[in-house]
Amino acid sequence: MNSSKIILTRELPAAMCQALNQFGTVSVWSDRTQPLSEGDILVSTPMDPLSEQQLQLLPESLRLIANIGVGTDHIDLAAARARGISVSNTPVVTEDTADLTLTLMLAASRRLSRSEWHLRNNDWASGVSQLGQRVHGKRLGIIGMGAIGQAVARRAKGFDMEILYHGPRPKPEAEKQLGARYFSDLKQMLAQADIISLNCDLNAQTRHIINADTLAAMKPGAVLINTGRGPLVDEAALILALKNNHLGAVGLDVYEFEPDVSPQLLEFDNVTLSPHIGSATQECRGDMARRVCMNIAQFIQQGSALDSCN
Repeated sequence: MNSSKIILTRELPAAMCQALNQFGTVSVWSDRTQPLSEGDILVSTPMDPLSEQQLQLLPESLRLIANIGVGTDHIDLAAARARGISVSNTPVVTEDTADLTLTLMLAASRRLSRSEWHLRNNDWASGVSQLGQRVHGKRLGIIGMGAIGQAVARRAKGFDMEILYHGPRPKPEAEKQLGARYFSDLKQMLAQADIISLNCDLNAQTRHIINADTLAAMKPGAVLINTGRGPLVDEAALILALKNNHLGAVGLDVYEFEPDVSPQLLEFDNVTLSPHIGSATQECRGDMARRVCMNIAQFIQQGSALDSCN
């Protein structure tokens, strides 16, 4: 199993590289504007877009893109398929991402980051004056009732929250287990939800699913949480809604133009931000590294990855 040429889209932790060494030689594609002359497997991250043009720079010998992360919206899957390149992901981030979703929901609703800022700047009185919103007992609207959306709903039930959800189709089993209510019409759900959580995939249908129209459909004072993908939200429209005091609070872990963050988002007291850390626990990152290796091992042995995406 140790004769493959493994290419990385960026430097990875030493332990990860050591694990990949079992499959063969490991090197970094340091200049991704230049073609690769050889390679069998490309290990990618969500921070490294792989467009059709970049895929054309990959050698004919390359047969697998082993992505570290569950989302593959940064990879042109159709172009990879046309080249005969398989793509795999690591669907082991569900619980940790759901944990962070609840963290942001609580922190944003209670304006925790701003209160801490006042405290760290020796301004106890201003910190105390930051009045937030109650979370328990509220209506939570989940956009995307997949594995992560359902994990968020399970946690929200512990806060006695009523679960509403929107997606392409109802999930009867989830409704039975969680007492969730399905809305085929997104705006109808938004009009009833106190807190909205984005947990859907990014695709042509969901890009800017939160825009000027859907923001206007939300209750005045609603809380918006995004731990899905940045382009699910039209940030220009979001900033305008914040300026107009339409939203009560916002919690973001992902951004439309990341790693760049719109400077205006930094100016609002009721916005809580984190730098795309949904999977950033020691345990989850270990699980992801093991899953990448499992995908590569199965692909080498059987010709198909464990978590094939295309």
